[in-house]
Amino acid sequence: MSPKFSEAKLRMVRRILERLKIEYKVFLCTSTRSIDHRVFQYISGIFLERGRGNMSKYAQVVPGSSKQSLQHMISKSHWRDDLILNQIQKDVTKLIGDETNGSIHIDESGFPKQGENSVGVARQYCGRLGKVDNCQVGVFLGYVNGRNRTLIDERLYLPKEWAEDLFRRRDAGVPDEITFKNKAQLAKEMILHARDNGVPFGWVGMDSAYGDLPWLRNDLDAEGITYIADIHRDTWVWLKLPKIGIPERKSRQGRSPTKTVVLDGEPSPVLVEDIAKQIPSSQWVRVFLRDTERGELWTQIASLPVYPREYGLPGRLQLLILRRDDDTKNIKYQLSNAPLDSSLSSIAKMSHSRYWIERAFEDGKGIAGLADYQIRTWTGWHHHITLSLLAMLALLSISFEVGEDADFLTVQDVKLILELILPRKHYRERDLIKFINDRYNCRYRAKMSHYKLQ
Repeated sequence: MSPKFSEAKLRMVRRILERLKIEYKVFLCTSTRSIDHRVFQYISGIFLERGRGNMSKYAQVVPGSSKQSLQHMISKSHWRDDLILNQIQKDVTKLIGDETNGSIHIDESGFPKQGENSVGVARQYCGRLGKVDNCQVGVFLGYVNGRNRTLIDERLYLPKEWAEDLFRRRDAGVPDEITFKNKAQLAKEMILHARDNGVPFGWVGMDSAYGDLPWLRNDLDAEGITYIADIHRDTWVWLKLPKIGIPERKSRQGRSPTKTVVLDGEPSPVLVEDIAKQIPSSQWVRVFLRDTERGELWTQIASLPVYPREYGLPGRLQLLILRRDDDTKNIKYQLSNAPLDSSLSSIAKMSHSRYWIERAFEDGKGIAGLADYQIRTWTGWHHHITLSLLAMLALLSISFEVGEDADFLTVQDVKLILELILPRKHYRERDLIKFINDRYNCRYRAKMSHYKLQ
């Protein structure tokens, strides 16, 4: 019998929201007061707003709130976002954690911004725009188990020109202990933190921006962490392990060689895209991936052991994975340190799990307000992103606990439910007049400020 939504399930939705409020209240205190009511006003604003939101719009719809109070809570209050993130990871573990079928994924997202004063903003590649432009970049950690997915950690990437500019750092409130780290270093930091925080996972997935970095793959392997890493089609690998060493001196002139290289006469590396063209059809296996709205999705997959070229030398033996989904002619290339005798069905599941983290970003930006903010400071950015991740946890908790399967109650369904049940601000005539006057005054002050700058 198919599941049905009912009054009992609606009561479950309300109970889950109350439970989250109680559970997270302990983390939402400053040295002088509790600000949990402001935090949940902010999250209510995220759920009530349709389309792009911000604090002004949240204050228009959430009872008891104002733009100033929400702005102060986000940008000025000294509550610990790291403690919230730790608890989110523990709650996600309770909900969907699985040391075999669960996976964590590293990915980044660009947030287009105007001007140069917002913390970390610079001309850099922005995935949302598909080009280099003025933006902030956040590095994120996501968790996936089957169709269930969410984001569980974040780091703001601080470009080197920002990290070394004391004036801009001070103006944006960047803590003194924050030093320059590249995106892959931030990603590794989050992976190890999640593991040490008790998050169970069978493997780590990453796109080619991270998968093409041999040091990152090797560091994860040294930690005993299984990975599956996207790579570019122009990656070089050896099919047979070549001999390496310091070549003999060929003449009496010049210095003796000291660098280890692949010796003359040894096999040459080949491009992974050439391997895909040459691999016999019998080596490709058709594997079922999942049901979609358009029917079943299948993939053709092949794997073989290779030695990837790393800084000119052969790396450790691992699997080269080639995948071609039925709905596309493009081939995806990946490297994994999974056991060489892994079944193609398990490899296919690992290979395809990155699809769900992309869906998690869609949930975050389309439903949980991840990209909807107008904030300049380090504290404000981290507070906003943390509350967006907490909103995503609420969506996951309700869809997982109330929905008897993921297809029945999606996170989009939960957003619609919350839009309808959360209280909205009602305006009396005098409140409406004040609201319109305040909007005009804000625009007027902004205009005068621009005139003075000119």
